[in-house]
Amino acid sequence: MKIYYFSYFMMIWLLCSCKSILYVVPSPLKGQVVDQLESKMLVSPSVLDIDGYFVWGGSVVKGKDGKYHMLFSLWESGMEDGSFVKNWVLESKIGYAVSDFPDKDFEFKQIVLKGALHDGNEAAWDAQMVHNPHLKEFNGNYYLYYIGGRDYGQEPVGSTGENLNKRSRVQQSLCTGVIEFNSFEDLLVGRFERPSAPLLEPRTRVKPNNILNGSPAGTVAKPDNIIVVNPSVDYNPKTKEYFLFFKGNLYEPHWKGAHGVALGKSPLGPFVPRDEFIFDVRMPDGTIASTEDPYVWYAKKYKQFYAVVKDFSGQLTGYKKTLALLTSKDGIQWELAENPLFMKRELPLSDGQILEVDRLERPQLLIDHRGVPTVMYAATSIGNVNPKNDGSSFNVQISLIKK
Repeated sequence: MKIYYFSYFMMIWLLCSCKSILYVVPSPLKGQVVDQLESKMLVSPSVLDIDGYFVWGGSVVKGKDGKYHMLFSLWESGMEDGSFVKNWVLESKIGYAVSDFPDKDFEFKQIVLKGALHDGNEAAWDAQMVHNPHLKEFNGNYYLYYIGGRDYGQEPVGSTGENLNKRSRVQQSLCTGVIEFNSFEDLLVGRFERPSAPLLEPRTRVKPNNILNGSPAGTVAKPDNIIVVNPSVDYNPKTKEYFLFFKGNLYEPHWKGAHGVALGKSPLGPFVPRDEFIFDVRMPDGTIASTEDPYVWYAKKYKQFYAVVKDFSGQLTGYKKTLALLTSKDGIQWELAENPLFMKRELPLSDGQILEVDRLERPQLLIDHRGVPTVMYAATSIGNVNPKNDGSSFNVQISLIKK
């Protein structure tokens, strides 16, 4: 596999298999790296960072008012016995920020969605947490796709889930839901209907051990195995259907992310999942290469679909935990782009520095009317944030320049 570079920091991709090639590079970010508690942070107009909170993936649309509206994940930092890796599962909420610009100066306004237990409904499918918003506009209305989970309580002695702690029980309950709203004013005052059931939930629950409500022995795992998370939704003008791409978990024997797609006639569903695996790139041993965080869009200019995914193994791009680009004519059969390396874990700064980061994931894109990406929003941390409790994660907005 050949990898091509554009200067030191490369973000080049081939957006069609014909002779028209669109080259895009990231605009350097204004800002500086500073020490914050035991971690380093990027202080920049293109960073959303909130005191007292971890900030994670954000999704943006341009509203009817001409402003840019962001929904993003956040949860309190500094909690007793807390950490990033523990508390995103137990405490995540969805916040709202707005800007006059697509790539800077986002101002946090308020939290717009919490786990339903905060309203007294501990039995709701999304009682414990809400996370990873994916914001779309279809036919003049807005749609917030998100994931949520709940704690079903301690499993009985002798069951396949008896040794699961609360975090694991909630994590294994994650499903995808959707909220429709007419305006961001409605969203801010709670003028919307919260879903009483998930939009999509797993059909199989296959895992060697420590599994909540496992499927019967011999069950073959489908793409929507154990969880249905990290939705990406778009309209297929060829079939006049909506695609909902999602991640499930496989164990072969260790964890890996795998993907599927569900089809529906409306942004609200119902969505019917297909059985085949999507973004099906294989490891040398024939097993699926682990990926997650898909962002999928249809490019009208090129009459095909594109997907950006996090490449855990490096099998797609040659670099572990980078962002990879895939292409598809129909949204079902996918292949690697000729130049599959979408972005390494690096941020260019306006002073010429290249900032290496530990996490650059949950990519969400702002797409123009042609289907060409103009801004990428990504969840970021400079160092290993998993064990930390200091709020040292943020969302970065990267303007993309066409070359």
